[in-house]
Amino acid sequence: MTSEPPSPASRRTAFIVPESAAGERLDVFLAGRDELGLTRSAIQRLIRDDRVLVNGRPTRPSRRLEPGERIEVELPEPEPSGVVPQDLPLDVVYEDPDVVVINKPRGWVVHPAPGHEAGTLVNGLLARYPEMDGVGGPGRPGIVHRLDRDTTGLLVVARTPLAYRELVRLLKEREIRREYLALVRGRPETRAGTIDAPIGRHPVDRKRMAVDPDRGRPARTHFEVVELLGEYALLRCWLETGRTHQIRVHLAYIGLPVAGDPVYGGRRAEGELGLQGQALHA
Repeated sequence: MTSEPPSPASRRTAFIVPESAAGERLDVFLAGRDELGLTRSAIQRLIRDDRVLVNGRPTRPSRRLEPGERIEVELPEPEPSGVVPQDLPLDVVYEDPDVVVINKPRGWVVHPAPGHEAGTLVNGLLARYPEMDGVGGPGRPGIVHRLDRDTTGLLVVARTPLAYRELVRLLKEREIRREYLALVRGRPETRAGTIDAPIGRHPVDRKRMAVDPDRGRPARTHFEVVELLGEYALLRCWLETGRTHQIRVHLAYIGLPVAGDPVYGGRRAEGELGLQGQALHA
């Protein structure tokens, strides 16, 4: 499938229907385009308002698509996120008119959630970059990927709707490599490897994730040894998929839990090496 980035002036974007989408409903096809960032109901409203054209003509949500057809979408204006801006100390590594790269410290939640309505990275971003409000998903403006609360490291954030859609597309098409350093307990059997194991919710503790070959979603993590440090090892890991807690779950699954991980690191993790959380850095 090919897609054209939206024009900043008209806020229109276009897609050419691929062979794989033959016979698919128009609304289902567009709702599956992560670069649009719209729900199926939002897509249906756009179609009914004649803001979606197929081959230059208005149509209906249930229209069945044919390969090679051209779909044009007039994108809605961003809606305010409702997140309250807060003046927080941000470690900005890089910024330009389109994106910001933040070095996230340990203990920071990325976006507001139940129990964490304030003091998040997004609260701080909106105070410094108010134009980001309404960019991307509701309640998480600008956020295209996340880091766990106690995972440190770099986070790329979108400042504009166009940058948001392009970053989502690049992540989906694996043109951006998400790489991490992990200090693990144990010595790997090989200098490099791939962990290919589906991940789903833990059957008992719903706050945890677990390898689940039957009901889990596909998950793949690659790793290589950077340095062996006694009973520990420093690994470089990179993601092919992006499941919740993926690296932490996968490394624990092969007997190499991340040092200090309070969820997947076992009893030894508490106070391990003086750490206050998992030794994982993006």
